[in-house]
Amino acid sequence: MRVGLIAMSGVRVINPRLQAAGVTLPGFVRRGEVIAQLPSLALITLAALTPDDVDIEYLEIEDFPSEEIRPTHFDLVGISSYTARAYDMYVLADWYREKGVAVVLGGLHVSQVPEEAQAHADAVCIGEAETLWPRIIADFRAGGRAGLQTAYREERPGHYDLADSPMPRYELLLGRRHNRITVQTVRGCPLDCEFCGASKLYGPKFRRKPVAKVMQELDRIEQLWGANAFVEFADDNSFGNPHWARELLYAMRGVKLRWFTETDISIADDDELLKLLFETGCRQLLIGFESIAPATLSGIDRAGWKRRHLERYQDAIRRIQNAGISVNGCFIVGNDGDTPAVFEELRDFIERSELLDAQITILTPFPGTRLLQRLQHEGRLLYEHFWDRCTLFDVVFEPKNMTVAQLEEGHMWLMQEVYGEERLSRSRRRYVDIMKRLRENATEDPASDGR
Repeated sequence: MRVGLIAMSGVRVINPRLQAAGVTLPGFVRRGEVIAQLPSLALITLAALTPDDVDIEYLEIEDFPSEEIRPTHFDLVGISSYTARAYDMYVLADWYREKGVAVVLGGLHVSQVPEEAQAHADAVCIGEAETLWPRIIADFRAGGRAGLQTAYREERPGHYDLADSPMPRYELLLGRRHNRITVQTVRGCPLDCEFCGASKLYGPKFRRKPVAKVMQELDRIEQLWGANAFVEFADDNSFGNPHWARELLYAMRGVKLRWFTETDISIADDDELLKLLFETGCRQLLIGFESIAPATLSGIDRAGWKRRHLERYQDAIRRIQNAGISVNGCFIVGNDGDTPAVFEELRDFIERSELLDAQITILTPFPGTRLLQRLQHEGRLLYEHFWDRCTLFDVVFEPKNMTVAQLEEGHMWLMQEVYGEERLSRSRRRYVDIMKRLRENATEDPASDGR
């Protein structure tokens, strides 16, 4: 039995001006390269759940850009995709089915629109796949395409025990051009932000992978790529539980890898955690600030957590970055509370806070989100079919307090301000100064390892 696992990697911006900007703005180019080169952790995890006597291959769509070189020797293929490449995924799935190859589609996008995906697949996988993939393989072995159910759905969504997680088949990534290797340590998020689809898949509670399992995965990565590997924790909020965070970071003190993850600003309140982050090789935290407008933050998450912490944004950035960890601050423009003044206000905040890195995206109604439901109800969507525009940089709805043109122009202006070479140079100098000070302090403190 021969199985291909295909990741629809990379995202293409539709807006022609942004396409051109990708060539001229160094910061935007760097961000796009990072995203495009992330491997599919989900698919190499499914590979680990596949019986040993099944011939398994991990592929990325860039491996065969033209039909002439697409491999057709598979009995079954499993395909997963970003929403922005969903239509490409459907085209590829249809092509394989025409060639007589059984197709299973899964992932976050498919889990939110399974009826749509079913038109292009022999089976769809709805939800977290660890408990479903072994059933899919067993059904196919027993009865071929006819033996597959049209849909495989989790019995208890959001309850998969991460203690049962297999070791991902990281060796399948060897020889590929990945600048980061992904590890997942937690799933779930209680904030339930209106624009977030991941919380719908993973549920409202933080589920933590046992620290011993995380360490085994990090050891495997270091074994395969050496200490120079850069790890990205594929979590929505790695440190939502400070007690568990301490346990993990103390275990990581002997690891020599550098790493990156996502969390919230509460990490700035804990000097011990900040010190541990730096000592264990964390060099950047991505934090979703979303907005600096009180009216906008008041409606983003159900509990109003981000609105309550708005006044602390600037101090939190300063404390984290002074610990030697750059902050990649994420902001969304196009919110209902935004006016054309938001772009200059954001630019000024980024400069005033000395934020070392920033990500400016346009509000995007992904499938399954409360945002999409609301915009549909209000009749504000610009297109009937727009998954290919869910790039985070294309406008797909009518803004409330500005025109579409104003949103596009303002976003473009802000991108030029944030991602230009001049600002990047200032950020590099700030970071060099911070690291120099930390090294000097470490030299003065014999108890510090100076890392």
